[in-house]
Amino acid sequence: MNYQTIEVKPLAGNIGAEILGADIANLTQESFAEIHQAFLDHMAIIIRDQDLSVKEQASFVERFGPLIHDPFIKAPDGNPELLIIKKEENERYTYGDGWHSDSTFMEKPPVASFLYAKEIPPVGGDTLFSNQYLAYETLSPGLKKMLDGLIAVHSAIGMRDIIAAGKYTEDRSMKLRTDEWDKMEKVIDAMVEHPVVRTHPETGRKALYATRSYLKHFKGWTPEESMPLVNFLFEHSIRPEFTCRIRWEPGSFAMWDNRCALHKPVTDYHGHRRIMHRMMAEGDRPI
Repeated sequence: MNYQTIEVKPLAGNIGAEILGADIANLTQESFAEIHQAFLDHMAIIIRDQDLSVKEQASFVERFGPLIHDPFIKAPDGNPELLIIKKEENERYTYGDGWHSDSTFMEKPPVASFLYAKEIPPVGGDTLFSNQYLAYETLSPGLKKMLDGLIAVHSAIGMRDIIAAGKYTEDRSMKLRTDEWDKMEKVIDAMVEHPVVRTHPETGRKALYATRSYLKHFKGWTPEESMPLVNFLFEHSIRPEFTCRIRWEPGSFAMWDNRCALHKPVTDYHGHRRIMHRMMAEGDRPI
């Protein structure tokens, strides 16, 4: 695409781009349209040197869909849409560790996630992304035929194990929403069905949608039957040639398409503080 108001520099051969010349808090309609197109084209984009209030970040996110309130982690008073992802110097557990697409346990998972860097370590704390269009397109014709129409059951029931393991104790900087435990339990216990191969509603392309973070089994299959295929698809989906790496700086603002991209925070900065502001916009039910 020939961009008129921004410059777009790819980060890798198959996913990711840096956008230059954009001010998220003061966008013209033309600039927003070009950022949106770059988001569709590159799946994960970063815009540096931003100075955003919570309200300005929320206003931008709302252009993609209704704001999502995280069901598990407490938000700051007055800003239920804001998740502060924080890891202090003495903490070892990283929120959202491992490759995943955000919140696939929801009936309408987020169309995109938006992360704003407030404080970062001197080195480390990067985020990886992987192109799930290519993950699907590079499968064999026989496996594609089997996967098309296959349904997966997703659930956040694993949160019970995380809580039981003490990863969210009272001394953690990120606190559970224990004041709404009944609501949390309903989310944890829910079983949601999504296609293993989903069709992107804006690009029309097919993408693999089968990360093992929340996928419990295939519909009509036992977990024991499902897991070998789930594990194969997962390992295939993060092949190096599908990926890019975003290095953060204070004021960096990134967004990624949860419908066709996986992401993973890199936990390599123990002894340093990292604070990020995350918001998510609600998407459509996958088809």
